[in-house]
Order: sequence, then structure tokens, then C-alpha cells
Amino acid sequence: MRHPFLLLVAAAFSLALGACENTKKQFDFSKKAPDEFAVTKRAPLEMPPDYSLRPPQPGLQRPQEKTTDMRARQAVLGEKTEGSQAPREITAGESILLQKTGVKTATPDIRRIVDQETAAIAKEETPTIDRIMKVTGKKIEAPASVVDPVAETERIRKNDTESKTPTIED
Repeated sequence: MRHPFLLLVAAAFSLALGACENTKKQFDFSKKAPDEFAVTKRAPLEMPPDYSLRPPQPGLQRPQEKTTDMRARQAVLGEKTEGSQAPREITAGESILLQKTGVKTATPDIRRIVDQETAAIAKEETPTIDRIMKVTGKKIEAPASVVDPVAETERIRKNDTESKTPTIED
């Protein structure tokens, strides 16, 4: 009868110990995600144009790999490299879709028109803070006057040489 009891105690002890974080780390029960910064970025594999594999040339750079300066130029300037897609003809389905959506009749200077309309709406609307202040009954104060930094510095220096305490004037 002692053996089943010891077996039960050992099982309970192992379950309790298995719940501990250090035990999981010690016995490597937890998953470890790969470090994304340790992975080197490589160009995707491409099928050769004639579907037959050409043997690689030892010591040469892979043909689909970009040089460091090409990658930097693309990252900074957003330029397309010579490996980008060439312009293609519009298919019949695309032309029908463009025709039905009215692309040809669209106004080319729509951005300017929308900007003008938005500016007109913005002039008509009162700012939200003004509406809130009217509801609460608080008086809206005029904006503070702009201080001339050169004249203010001169005034403070003059007061300093005359041993006067600087005052804030409204």
C-alpha cells in the first residue's frame, strides 16, 4: 500500500514543480521564437527564364541580389530598380472596368476643387472650443500679444543695470 501512495506523492510533486517558470526554462518546455534581427534578408528565389538550372558561379554575387548601394538608394529615395515591372498594356477586362467607372469623364483637377471646398467649409465653421465656451458661458479671451524678444531683452538688461526688479507688463 506504500508504493501507490509514494507514486501519488511523486506525481503531485512533479505536477507542482512543472508549473514553476524556472522548471519550464530549465527543462526547455517553453517555445523560443527566432530572433528576427538575427535573420539575414535575402532576395526571393526566381525561376530562370528557360526553366533549366544554370550552375552557380563560385564567388560571384547572386543575380537577384541587389548591391548595398542599390538597396540604400531604394530605401532612401524609393526608386524602382531595373528589376521592377515594365509597363504593360491594359487588358480588355480592365478597359471595360475603367469605361464603366467613368475614368475618362473624371475631373483631372479634383484635388484643387476639394481643397477649395474644404477651405470654404473651414472658414464658415466656428472652432469647437468657441462653441464650448459659448455653451459654458465663459468669456473668450483675446489671444496674448506677441513679445518682441530684442526689445524685451533690452528692457530686462536696463532694469538689471538700474537694479530694478523686472516686472511683467500686460
